[in-house]
Amino acid sequence: MTPMMQQYFEVKNQYKDYLLFYRLGDFYEMFFDDAKTASRELELTLTGRDCGEAERAPMCGVPFHSAEAYIGKLIEKGYKVAICEQTEDPSKAKGLVRREVTRVITPGTLIETMLLPEQRNNYLCALYMGETRCGVCFCDVSTAEISATSFGGDAFDARLQSELSTYAPREVLSNLAARRMNDYAGVADFITGRLSAMLSDNQPARFEYESAKERCTGQFGETLPPETLEDRPLICAVGAILSYLVETQKHDVSHIRKLNVYSDGQYLELDTNTRRNLELTETLRSKEKKGSLLWALDKTKSAAGARLLRKWVEHPLISVAQINERQSAVEELMQSHIMREELSALLSNVLDLERLITKIVYGTANPKDLRAIATTVKVIPEVRALLCDAKSSELRRIHRNLDLLLDVIAPIEEGIVDDPPFLVREGGIIRPGYHADVDYLRSIAFDGKSWLEQMTATERERTGIKNLKIGYNKVFGYYIEVTNSYKELVPPEYIRKQTLVGAERYITDELKAKESEILGASDRLWDIEYDLFQAIRAEVAKADVRIRSVAALLSELDAYQSLASVAALNHYVRPEVDHSDTIEIKDGRHPVVEQFVKDSYFVPNDTKLDLDHNRVMLITGPNMAGKSTYMRQVALITVMAQIGSFVPASEARIGIVDKVFTRVGASDDLASGQSTFMLEMTEVAYILRNATRRSLIIYDEVGRGTSTFDGMSMARAIVEYTAGRKIGAKTLFATHYHELTTLENELQGVVNFHVAAKKRGDDIIFLRKIVSGSTDDSYGIEVAKLAGVPGEVIRRAKEILASVEATARALQTANAEKEPEDDLLITTDDFVEEQIIEELKKADLNSLSPFECMSFLFNLQKRLK
Repeated sequence: MTPMMQQYFEVKNQYKDYLLFYRLGDFYEMFFDDAKTASRELELTLTGRDCGEAERAPMCGVPFHSAEAYIGKLIEKGYKVAICEQTEDPSKAKGLVRREVTRVITPGTLIETMLLPEQRNNYLCALYMGETRCGVCFCDVSTAEISATSFGGDAFDARLQSELSTYAPREVLSNLAARRMNDYAGVADFITGRLSAMLSDNQPARFEYESAKERCTGQFGETLPPETLEDRPLICAVGAILSYLVETQKHDVSHIRKLNVYSDGQYLELDTNTRRNLELTETLRSKEKKGSLLWALDKTKSAAGARLLRKWVEHPLISVAQINERQSAVEELMQSHIMREELSALLSNVLDLERLITKIVYGTANPKDLRAIATTVKVIPEVRALLCDAKSSELRRIHRNLDLLLDVIAPIEEGIVDDPPFLVREGGIIRPGYHADVDYLRSIAFDGKSWLEQMTATERERTGIKNLKIGYNKVFGYYIEVTNSYKELVPPEYIRKQTLVGAERYITDELKAKESEILGASDRLWDIEYDLFQAIRAEVAKADVRIRSVAALLSELDAYQSLASVAALNHYVRPEVDHSDTIEIKDGRHPVVEQFVKDSYFVPNDTKLDLDHNRVMLITGPNMAGKSTYMRQVALITVMAQIGSFVPASEARIGIVDKVFTRVGASDDLASGQSTFMLEMTEVAYILRNATRRSLIIYDEVGRGTSTFDGMSMARAIVEYTAGRKIGAKTLFATHYHELTTLENELQGVVNFHVAAKKRGDDIIFLRKIVSGSTDDSYGIEVAKLAGVPGEVIRRAKEILASVEATARALQTANAEKEPEDDLLITTDDFVEEQIIEELKKADLNSLSPFECMSFLFNLQKRLK
């Protein structure tokens, strides 16, 4: 093989699982299988190159200055890319130019702004599965954020899925391969299937405890408490991420300085199903932000502010003190319209400091990135001045800690031009007057070009060659070009350099001397400008900690002004948040749905839940009447209150809840082979095992996925268990099983409510109002009519319903008139119960119609009274 191709394979053999971008001049080239893959995925022309063997090597390539977009497409398609750069100047190299892999790019390690979603974090996850506990660590390399936790227990799988869903990592490192036999295959399926994340589970050495502990100690030093270092699963996960980052980034990762260790009870727990059903950050169907709670609350002006607000929505608080601090900041901004509007305008000029400083630390920031830092820092004095009279503790803290950073941007302001180029090797970066050598060389380079224009005019006049021109190319340098029609006028001192089809090119001693002066000055100018730019970038990088601190404060301020703007715009109120057992909402509204009914009136509703007489709201009413919307709005108002947001109501008192659970909807999970009812009962089982007295539970139509009596029996048993001593949580239970409404008189804490509807002939009007009491009609046929079911089907359904109801009444009458012999023999309650049990054992329910079964059950219940 050729020497170049030998060098290529030496590098490629170290990165077999990566597409190798191999730098050749102004291009990144790919060869052999990499070329075939890149050609297919990027729609590039596949060519060939002589490699020293009989057949040419398949090859394709992309320009180095536009490679970022191509790399982004490959990452999006699930590939990993290794960047092999020329690590010495080709003009100074002796023999083959030295090349090395300078960075490995994977879905979880992106720092390129163009490839990252602006308003959400890009997480890399490390997952360590221990014998009894699990450790997870999440890191956003682009913002230097790193968080970790560990947990175990019975609901292990559900908790893990909840953590993964919350952070939604794009890449997961794990030791799963070593644990597959321990029923963890479902975790891998969840990562690759539900999250669509890249999973690497074949490197268990990264998770070795002793080396992980050493890495964590070296990275975070004394900021890690001793008890954290003893948390084996957590340290193994954190150590694995640090190992991976050092290996892929080829760079010091000391800018990742503070590990956020969180634990149970720090945030409101929301499992995967609840997050999906409540549509906290994306809609259930389209997976878009629009239509979610985050969409309704997000009026942020900066990318970092949007990311922080998303974290707040994903991690509602448990601490009443922290919630009240946030509420006070929101209230102050909401009440001060002028301050809020001015703050909003200033924050619109805040660029993404978090990610910009990471690029600067990595040495990948371009001149425009430095100017972006300066542009943002210039806003800080005005922001700080706006907060000088702030009253809330949070706004005062932000004002007190906002570093003006004027010394940090001084080198940028003094040294970088206002509108620099993107590329650092093109020159034109350094401001005139900043460096004497730059000014001198720039004058030579630009004056030289003026001299060439003057020489062109002089030579045309001296020789009489009217179309004489002076040009330049990289091969021949500067030349004088004369067309063949004027060839006889060429003076003898012109030296022929190149013959073209219709012209000749010449040089002169004077031109060669000037060429040497101009090109030498340009090359030296670019080198000096690049060195000066690197020095300025390095100086700014020293302020890494200070810049990150300012970025964090500005993002908090942006999140506060967003919540304040939404509260003012939508007439939200500050909820009273305390440690009581009460959720009391007056005139509550759904924060998202009301945004889509601007042309009509959204009907508000009240809610009263506690752990005494109003523990379970049993809600009946027709489909489409608004039961699901109402229950979701109660849950969302609770979540909003614990975020620190104001809420859509006229009054609200929210006693802190520790967990929110939802069991909503009915759909088969075909991918996992689960039927509607199996999926429903799996979710119910999780709720019943994990709910506490301080939880909020929403059940929407539980038991609809099986036969009528099975479903009704399960629904009743679930209500009894949820309302009983083992859980006793605040619960909203929507159902079509009207038989359950008797629970109000039989079970303490159960209260009947229904959605009001008005029937006029064959038509029905939904009033959307939740009122006390029960209903005994689901208006199913009327709802079908509204949905557009053909009239013929509606008429036939009414005939069938009338016939079935008549049959049921006849059966009930017949059974009432019959004198059962057993009734005459009943003398004690125990005997009645034994008799009924025997009848139940003998009854063949499968041979009876639903209404015969209902009649049978009604009679048994009557005999028990």
